[in-house]
Amino acid sequence: MSVFDTISPLDYRYYGTNPALIKELKPYLSEEALIQYLCKVEVALVETLAEEGICTQKNVDEIKSALQFINAEDVYREEQRIHHLMRAVVNCFGRHVSAETKQFIHLTATSNDIICTAEAVRYQEFTQKILLPKLLQLEQTLIFLAEKEKATVQIGRTHGQHAVPMTFGFAMSEYVARLGERIHEITEKAVFLRGQLSGAIGAYNAQSLIIKDPIDFEKKVLQRLGLKPATHSTQIVVPECMADYVHSIISTLGVCANLADDMRHLQRTEIGEVGEAFDAVQVGSSTMPQKKNPINFENVKSFYKTMMPRMITLYLDQISEHQRDLTNSASSRFTIEIIAGFYIAVDRMTTTMQKLAVDKDMMQKNFNMSRDFIIAEPLYVLLAVHGMPDAHETVRQLTMKAHAEGKSLLDAAKADATIASIMVMFTEQQKNILEHPETYIGKSVEKTEHVCAYWRKELGLR
Repeated sequence: MSVFDTISPLDYRYYGTNPALIKELKPYLSEEALIQYLCKVEVALVETLAEEGICTQKNVDEIKSALQFINAEDVYREEQRIHHLMRAVVNCFGRHVSAETKQFIHLTATSNDIICTAEAVRYQEFTQKILLPKLLQLEQTLIFLAEKEKATVQIGRTHGQHAVPMTFGFAMSEYVARLGERIHEITEKAVFLRGQLSGAIGAYNAQSLIIKDPIDFEKKVLQRLGLKPATHSTQIVVPECMADYVHSIISTLGVCANLADDMRHLQRTEIGEVGEAFDAVQVGSSTMPQKKNPINFENVKSFYKTMMPRMITLYLDQISEHQRDLTNSASSRFTIEIIAGFYIAVDRMTTTMQKLAVDKDMMQKNFNMSRDFIIAEPLYVLLAVHGMPDAHETVRQLTMKAHAEGKSLLDAAKADATIASIMVMFTEQQKNILEHPETYIGKSVEKTEHVCAYWRKELGLR
């Protein structure tokens, strides 16, 4: 079957045609990976049964040996026959072990003991081995860019309007901080994913028949997999752990989308302060050959729009009737797409930011557009602290007058006798800011340095 016979854009556009992504994601997020993780939990169960003296090491060795023969294709062929996924896994195992060993596979477990635990293990391992290194790579990229441009003057913008000056590095340090916080959150929520081995309703009924301490038995099984049990479970693991984990991913994708939006707007023709790298043969428009569209930033924003609403499904899946119903059986299968889509967006964001072109000349040009009037804030503050009543209103009216007369605000202030008489009391440093508004950047440089140093140390980056 061709990848283009598939339905999901993740498969035929973003994942299935990208060998590098396949190599990274397949061992954790593919359906084949799920089957292997289900098997991994089944093995841990039998190993612990052997530890309890219920079966032997010979049985464990047989089951481990059978692992090489278990694959998704065979499991789903069996599942189509019997219409039950976990029993299909058990049956496939059974074909490759002795009759004696077969009876211990899945013994005392219910399906979701295995499924919920397998999901927790694979998401936890994917996060630790694949996702966090990619997020740290993006964070490292943003730190490098922030420090490189820490003194590059840029006009600040609020409400789509020019505000007061800052530096481009300071703008980047916002995302260094926000992404750093989200990396902590994802790390914490992945560790908090929980497994279970508590039986059909969570009360350890079957385990209690043959195991002296089934609660301790559950802990031992999960310990082999690097997990802990929740303080209580039903037939399914407590849903809040997965909801919190996915929320940490969605909120991090939101940070990436916000950064992408900022970069996309700075790439506007009339602004032109940054630009995505554009390949020599890349086409921006089917009809306008001159176009260079911010396709990567727009793609990240689009992934956010696709994946963010799916968080609602995780909240809906919190609700399960009594000890279990099947209303999450289809919906929970799509959680994997959220995680895969997030990784793809982070990967694209990292590559794009690594190649970002910063146009300092355009930053200076745009700054100069507002140069004559951005001193309104420092002028009003200094007038106020030197005793002028209602300094804000005075400067506001003076700004309007200067605009009407085609003057700079500083020239208009010097021409006003009352204001000029107060301005002589300003320090040389304060006067210099009014004369050279590009120096009115507050603590942009120092804050950028602090933020980058903090997160480099906090995350163990170079």
